[in-house]
Amino acid sequence: MEHSEEKKTGVEKAGEDLFSFAINREDIKTLMSYLPEKADINLGKVEYELQILKIISTGWSISYYLENGARKNQLLEGYWKAVHEFSQSISTTTGWMIGNNIDYFQILKERLDMYVAAMAQKPDAPEPAVVIGPEFARTCGNMDDAFTVMTGSKMFIATIGSVKEYLETIKLR
Repeated sequence: MEHSEEKKTGVEKAGEDLFSFAINREDIKTLMSYLPEKADINLGKVEYELQILKIISTGWSISYYLENGARKNQLLEGYWKAVHEFSQSISTTTGWMIGNNIDYFQILKERLDMYVAAMAQKPDAPEPAVVIGPEFARTCGNMDDAFTVMTGSKMFIATIGSVKEYLETIKLR
């Protein structure tokens, strides 16, 4: 019985670690610093969408890298539960600030569905980042801005790489 509790605690810790990673903004700040000030894009929108992309890419990576893993569902449940709680807080705070109710978790779900649909429409793409980058730029308001395309691709690649490395390190893969 204690052995299964240790596993559960490990999976719970992994969910918390991955959630903390997903909402950490340091890499977002770094990517934003590389965008030229004269880019034909709303920088506030790019920063907002980068956070969304990082959160959903983390969840997507868990599913992808633990595809047949015995603890995949447990880890996903813990991760998305933390994201949901975080989203409720963001929704409430933003609602107070702008005087309008939003559902941040619904926004995350819609973006995830959008990116998954875009990847499904291009099954011959050499890798998902080739689809994610342009879709990210389109969502930000200018699918022709190469800097924004690259920024979205870089966020996706860095996020999935970090999740993969973490899962390998803790031996959940």
